[in-house]
Amino acid sequence: RGRGRGRGRGRGGDDKDVWVPCTKLGRLVQQGKIKSLEHIFLFSLPIKEHQIVEHFIGGELKDEVMKICPVQKQTTAGQRMRFKAFVVVGDCNGHIGLGVKACKEVAHSIQGSMILAKLNIVPVRRGYWGSKLGEPHTIPTKVHGKCGSVHVRLIPAPRGAGIVASGTVKKVLAMAGLHDVYTCSRGHTRTLGNSVKATYEALKNSYGFLTPDLWAETRFAKPPAQEFTDLLSKPDRKARDY
Repeated sequence: RGRGRGRGRGRGGDDKDVWVPCTKLGRLVQQGKIKSLEHIFLFSLPIKEHQIVEHFIGGELKDEVMKICPVQKQTTAGQRMRFKAFVVVGDCNGHIGLGVKACKEVAHSIQGSMILAKLNIVPVRRGYWGSKLGEPHTIPTKVHGKCGSVHVRLIPAPRGAGIVASGTVKKVLAMAGLHDVYTCSRGHTRTLGNSVKATYEALKNSYGFLTPDLWAETRFAKPPAQEFTDLLSKPDRKARDY
C-alpha cells in the first residue's frame, strides 16, 4: 500500500526549490554566460522567469505592498469578489518593477504581484542637477508618465532638496534609487493604483530621452541567443523529460 511509482517513500521531493530554466535566456543566466541585468536590457530581451532577476539582484531587492483592494464582477449567480494587489519592487540602485494581480485570496494576489513586479523590472536613469560631483542623485531630464486621468511629471532637483512628492510617489522614487526629485501631478491622484502606474511609466521613460552624453558611436554586438547558439543547441541535462 502506498508504493506506487513516482513519489512513494519521499522520492523526488528534494529538488522543489531547484530552478530549472525553461527559456534560452534562463539557461544562459544559470550557466553564467550573462553577467548582469544591463546585458539583458541592452538587447531588450523579454524576461519570462522571475528567477533571472533574483539571480542578479535578489539579495538587494525590497518589496512594498502599495494597496490591496476588493474588486467585484457581476455574474448570473451573483457577485464574484477578488482581491487586487499592487506591489512595487526595487533595489534602491536604479531598478524598479511594478506588479498588479487579482486573486480570490489576499496572500495569492500578493505573491502573484511580486512575481509580476520582478518580471516587469526596468532600469532607471539617474543624473545630476548641476555640477557632476559625487554619485548621481536625481533624474537627468524632466520625464512624464500617465495612467488614466493621473499625470505625473518628475523634475530634476538640486542636491539636498529631497523627494518632494506625496507619500505613495515618494516610496516608489526612493525604491528606484533617487534622492532629490521635484514632482508635479494632475488628475484624480487619489486613485492610488493609477498614481503608482503613472510614476512607474515616468521612471520607465527616463531612458527614452537621448542626451548628448549618449551620442557615442554604438558598437553593435551579437545578441546572446546568437553568440551562444552552439551552447543552446545542446540539450539541457537538467531539463525534465515529460
